[in-house]
Amino acid sequence: MEQSSTSLRKQKLEEALGTKRGIETMFRTAYRVQMDLTSLADNKANMMISINGIIISIIIAAVAPKLDSNPWLGIPTTLFLIGNLVSVIFAILAARPRVSTKPISLHDLKHSEGNILFFGNFANLPESEFMEGMIELIHDKTVLYETMIGNIYGLGAVLKKKFALLRIAYTAFMIALILGVTSFIGVFIWIVERAQ
Repeated sequence: MEQSSTSLRKQKLEEALGTKRGIETMFRTAYRVQMDLTSLADNKANMMISINGIIISIIIAAVAPKLDSNPWLGIPTTLFLIGNLVSVIFAILAARPRVSTKPISLHDLKHSEGNILFFGNFANLPESEFMEGMIELIHDKTVLYETMIGNIYGLGAVLKKKFALLRIAYTAFMIALILGVTSFIGVFIWIVERAQ
């Protein structure tokens, strides 16, 4: 059953293939878009790490020494720090490289248990096995295209995780700003009313 579905998939792929130039353009465009989106996600993560790092440093350096004489700063400061910490953690998780450490052999790659086009899979292979695998891949057009399609899918899966983590980082940052600023305003209003 599995053998017939694999051969049916290969037959459909061979029938669907357009001109060689059109296919190459499609793959080139898909890879470029994936790389651009990966770069965008990494830039956004780095921006969140920098902004949160600066805010945390300022709060610790400027506000923390004044907590003894101004205990009312404790709640707003804590809200800011917790929100910024959550945001920076998720931004770091989004920027952190994801590379499989599981060693994969040429035999594994030939049986679709990895992707020879992904450096995390082929980096552990000896050069001779890598060359052998690439030459075999080049000679079988259907397997080549299937491997490239799998690679694009893998890039997309990584992007989905990156953007999900970034969404949490940005949401935590926004919540920290809203809660921190409103609590500072609330404390200032409370102090002014008490002084009257």
